[in-house]
Amino acid sequence: MALDRGTLAKIDRHVFAELGQVAATQAVKIPLSDAMWSTWRRYCQAIGLTMGAGVAGLIIHELQTVVGEHTGGGAAVFAARREEGLAARELQVVDRERGLAATEDRLEEWTERLGAWEREIRAREQRLSVAPEQAATATVAGRKVGRNEPCPCGSGRRYKHCHGLFGHRI
Repeated sequence: MALDRGTLAKIDRHVFAELGQVAATQAVKIPLSDAMWSTWRRYCQAIGLTMGAGVAGLIIHELQTVVGEHTGGGAAVFAARREEGLAARELQVVDRERGLAATEDRLEEWTERLGAWEREIRAREQRLSVAPEQAATATVAGRKVGRNEPCPCGSGRRYKHCHGLFGHRI
């Protein structure tokens, strides 16, 4: 099928108008050996591109060469994408570092709170502790508290269910 110059020029205008624009995904058969395909896969993984994006980059490179917009060596086609990827990763790292700093601040605050609580609990324990020379049973004003009597702490429960439980003394 022979195409006249006008039709070819029209096709070229459409192709050149789409350079640099996002296009739809196309399915293409590429005649390569398994070794070449696996090498291409490793290369694309090494520079952080999908295999399809790599092929698209090569096609764009060739079309830019034909049109005369080619500006550098073969690696220049992927350099811009790689730089964009690195810039995006850098932003992710900065965001993550900010999150980690905020988390560290919260942990320090919690640690300070826990320390204050521990000091408060120890102070209460010291105030409530019974001197070792006291008798094994609780006494109120010199009299021994019975197991079934109300607890002298004022809880309203019987001594055996309050301070008499587990040997706690008042």
